[in-house]
Order: sequence, then C-alpha cells, then structure tokens
Amino acid sequence: MSQVTIIGNGHMARAIAVRMIHARHSVQILGRDGERTRELVEDLGAGATGGGEEAVIEGGIVILAVPYEEAVRVVLLYGETLAGKVVVDISNPVNLADFDSMRTPAGSSAAEQVALHASKGALVVKAFNTCFAATLEAGHVAGQPLDVFIAGDSQDAKLKVSAVVAASGLRPIDVGPLRRARELEAMMLMLMGLQVDPSHENFNWDTAIKLLP
Repeated sequence: MSQVTIIGNGHMARAIAVRMIHARHSVQILGRDGERTRELVEDLGAGATGGGEEAVIEGGIVILAVPYEEAVRVVLLYGETLAGKVVVDISNPVNLADFDSMRTPAGSSAAEQVALHASKGALVVKAFNTCFAATLEAGHVAGQPLDVFIAGDSQDAKLKVSAVVAASGLRPIDVGPLRRARELEAMMLMLMGLQVDPSHENFNWDTAIKLLP
C-alpha cells in the first residue's frame, strides 16, 4: 500500500479518494478549507488522513483535484517539494461562462502550464480530466469500467499512474506525451458543451467517454 496525496476537497477529490482507497492506497487530503477537509476525511474513513496547505506532502503521487488556475497556484506554492514526485493535473480549463472557449494560452494545455510552473524535477501527468465525479466514484458507467486517459513525458510516471488507476478498477489508456493533454482537454470542451445544450437531453454530468471494445 502506497500513499497518494490529493490536493483539494471537492467532488473530484472525493471521487478519486474513493477509487484510491478501493485500490488499498492510503490517501492524504490537503485543502485550504480545514472544516471541509476534515468532513471529507471523516466520511472516507480508514485509509484517509487530512491537513492544510502547510502540511508536508506525503504521497509519491500528488493529484491536483482543483481547477486550472488553482493548480498553477498550488505548484508554485509547493515549489521544490514537488521535485521527484508524480504530479497529476485533472483540470479542464473550459470557460464556464460560455462553454465555448478555453482559458489556456493558444497552443498549450492546462497540464503543460502546470508543468511550466512546477519544479523542474516534478513529473507532470494528465489524467482523470475526462471523468466526472459521480461516475468516477462509482468506477463505472453503463456497466463498463471508466477509461482514464493518461498523457505525460515520463514513461515511469505514466506507469505509476496507470498502476493505481488499474488497481482502482478503472482502465488506464496511455495516449502519449504531455502535449496530448491539449486534445484531452479539447474533448471535454466539446462534451461539456453538449451537456449544457438543452437540445441534447441524453447528455448529462453522468456522461463518460469510453473506447469500445
């Protein structure tokens, strides 16, 4: 059993924590809102601990379960303490005002921006951004295990993330280098646009992207 640190205490943090505990990994939850973090840790039960942003990161895998701009702030905050750790960006930098544009610079992605601002020794990986909280916590949709698309420039880092994903009951799919995060995030721009379009009543926040077979 290894330690995974999750920064954030919202719905995605909960869902990922549930999957990690299912995989028999211990989980450290760190967040700015102490009360919300304590409530999440208590709800998760055995295998979960918590702390504030001032706490020492214990996990070798650090999952940034926060929005895009917050992810950049977090890696700047922790600086060199992230060196040698696998840092997972899950964010979708979609403009929520119109669901029709991205908040990242042209020709880049949230994951690449996180890597740009993180310690040079941090191994940044994109994963979980194509999963929504409810289906991720359940681990499946329509009777099928969720696919988790993984992008990164370090093969070793991707293998570590793939291992915890597989152990949690999900299917890891390596899609290539970190720049492939641009396509993963663009997929979600399209999907989220469908979800908020009233003419597509069958698309909702329980929708998942699944490759068959």
